Formats: sequence, structure tokens, C-alpha cells
Amino acid sequence: MPLYDYKCANGHTFEARHGFNDPAPACPVCGEAQVQRLITSAPSVMQGMNANAGSGSSATKEQIQAKWAEETPKLREKLVSKLGEETVAKYGSSLNSNSD
Repeated sequence: MPLYDYKCANGHTFEARHGFNDPAPACPVCGEAQVQRLITSAPSVMQGMNANAGSGSSATKEQIQAKWAEETPKLREKLVSKLGEETVAKYGSSLNSNSD
């Protein structure tokens, strides 16, 4: 279950662990039922070449090459839709072949 940060109407801050759809708990210090969930950080979502290529900086050459092979067609498709096939074919040579 996730851990949430709260602040009650009287200014006390506290943490509570509960399910996503569960109601907010009362303040454990003063019992105030009117509490506000605080946003203390945002989750990061990695996409593209950064996502799942091994475990961070310890990715092997094979893992990076596999990720490159997976992402290159997606990148090429986006570029073609924005720049046109002729421009991508002329300037995007690394998108047309495997990288070693």
C-alpha cells in the first residue's frame, strides 16, 4: 500500500499508509477529520532509450543494442511523420542501418 503525506486544518503534518481508494484518515495528533493530501514528489517515468536498457549505467553492449533496435523504428516513424520520407532518408542514415 502507498504511503501518503497529509496536513490537517490545524497545521499538523503526518504520514498514513492506506489503499488508493480508502478515505483519508483523521489527524493522529489532534483528531481533526479535515485533512489535505500533500504532493511531496512526482514519480518519474522513463521512456525511449532510457527505459529498461539493463539496470541503469551497468547495461551491457548487447542490452543497449537490443534497446536501440527496438526504439529506432519508432523514432524513424515519428521523424517521417514530421519531416517526410525524403528528408529522413537523406539525413537519418543511422536510422536506416544497425549501429555497432
